Amino acid sequence: MDTLSELIAQSGFRGLTWQSLVMFGIAGLLVYLAVKKNYEPLLLIPIGFGALLANLPAAMLGASSGYHAEPGQTVPLLQLIYGMGIKTQLLPPVIFMGVGALTDFRPLLSRPITLLLGAAAQLGIFVAALGAFYLFGFTAEEAASIGIIGGADGPTSIYLTAILAPHLLGAVAVAAYSYMALVPVIQPPILRLLTTPEERAIHMPQARPVSQTAVIAFPIFITVLTALAIPSSAPLIGMLMFGNLLRESGVTDRLSTAAGGSLINIVTIFLGLAVGATMQGDTFLSPQTLFILMLGAVAFACSTAGGILFAKLLNRFLPEGRRINPCIGAAGVSAVPMSARVVQKFVSEQTDGEVNPLMAAMGPNVAGVIGSAVAAGMFLALLR
Repeated sequence: MDTLSELIAQSGFRGLTWQSLVMFGIAGLLVYLAVKKNYEPLLLIPIGFGALLANLPAAMLGASSGYHAEPGQTVPLLQLIYGMGIKTQLLPPVIFMGVGALTDFRPLLSRPITLLLGAAAQLGIFVAALGAFYLFGFTAEEAASIGIIGGADGPTSIYLTAILAPHLLGAVAVAAYSYMALVPVIQPPILRLLTTPEERAIHMPQARPVSQTAVIAFPIFITVLTALAIPSSAPLIGMLMFGNLLRESGVTDRLSTAAGGSLINIVTIFLGLAVGATMQGDTFLSPQTLFILMLGAVAFACSTAGGILFAKLLNRFLPEGRRINPCIGAAGVSAVPMSARVVQKFVSEQTDGEVNPLMAAMGPNVAGVIGSAVAAGMFLALLR
């Protein structure tokens, strides 16, 4: 009887709190959205299950940036992954290498002007960051971490937040991946509001071919240029472009396949679990989290609008035969390739299938990956 009493006393049931139960619900919601709605399942399932583990009383499966192990003390599993992979800024750049190995920059190189659309579509990052700082009282570091949600780039959001505001990591990551998953819901109304039927019907001319020399030189040139201009962006841009060089060189197929396949999958599992482990109820359930989710939506909407409006501005200076379909500006957020597909679907439906700008939209789409990494580097240069 005494043994049974002791087991009951040491069980997790006695440690359950209302925060634990709410977080169980949130974890279940993330898994539900991933499974039933197919919303970013590769990340939301690990994040959701990591959040579940982190809120099991006495299980010691949470993770925190402020954790300090005593000499001889065993470090909890997910804390170990967090400390070795996120706190050291290892996992997000490795994911960028995999993204580079999966990315084709030819649509961007064939239409270099779309690089400007990718830059303009980072507008929401700065709008949300300024709003968080001036209107909601967040610190500059916290505001930058919230603003980067507008880049629609999960690894970049995690990378920047882990450095500047690690206590917000769970909320920022959930917001970033949730809004990436909601691209098909968020972007069409903005496209409909900011473009006219005539603008949606603009045909994009056939892109010029890109030489093998250009696709090999591009990652090298971009790495050197961005690393010299903004050194703090080098870990993300450098790994992104290294992965792309593996892809385009034509002589490293095994390395490219590993970077864009097994390696990125393994790292994604660890990254998702570690991020989810930071979502402990006593810190996650706060008014700050609601503000972050709200500002993240504002950031994403403003980034979408920024790309569209800048394309409309460019059309004022371009000859009629070379004008840009402004809808492709919405693809400047770096949710690759989802936002380009959303633009393609929207324009095709609005023009009864006569205009299909998918390849044109991929230009600003891949440019957005570079743009969000550069924006993160700017914040690091100014605030770290």
